[in-house]
Amino acid sequence: MRNALRGLAVGIALGMALPALSAAGAEAGRASAGGSLATVRAPAAPGGPPAADASTGRAWSWPVAAPRRVLRAFIGPPQPWMPGHRGIDVAAVEEGVVLAPADGVVRFAGTVVDRGVLSIDHGGGVLSSYEPVVPLVATGDPVVAGQIVASIAPGHCAPGCLHVGVRHDGAYRNPLLWFGGAEWPVLLPTRPD
Repeated sequence: MRNALRGLAVGIALGMALPALSAAGAEAGRASAGGSLATVRAPAAPGGPPAADASTGRAWSWPVAAPRRVLRAFIGPPQPWMPGHRGIDVAAVEEGVVLAPADGVVRFAGTVVDRGVLSIDHGGGVLSSYEPVVPLVATGDPVVAGQIVASIAPGHCAPGCLHVGVRHDGAYRNPLLWFGGAEWPVLLPTRPD
């Protein structure tokens, strides 16, 4: 419950709007009952998340130094209000630095509930966020890819990690779609029309 409240508090502090269920979303839910989920490598679909930084056409840089190991994967909830893991946890050294993955403007830098949070607006409806951190930049500051923007604070997982989240047009997405290495889910029909 505490984590759910923390997530809600982070969302409110960052001005996130919880996506409302639409008729299309409800229809997609019904369609999934009659289909199967496959994963394929694919470029961004029209209206979908970009496959790379729109300004450079390249995948984002990782916010932590190598070696990079995902400790906990993105788990999108079946509905926006349900439990899930809306980002990835990347192994990191406490007090290590966090680098901006792409150019942008700091949207939020401060404390939410009991931990430091940093969010960067990359344009095109894409927002990245990092926690727990000690921000080294302020709201409104422009940042460039590779710039040190925060240091990693303790408190998210042991022995140390950085939670990385990405939202596109208000919806949480798998950050690996921007860093490379993720597959795009595609709903395939299981019966002929």
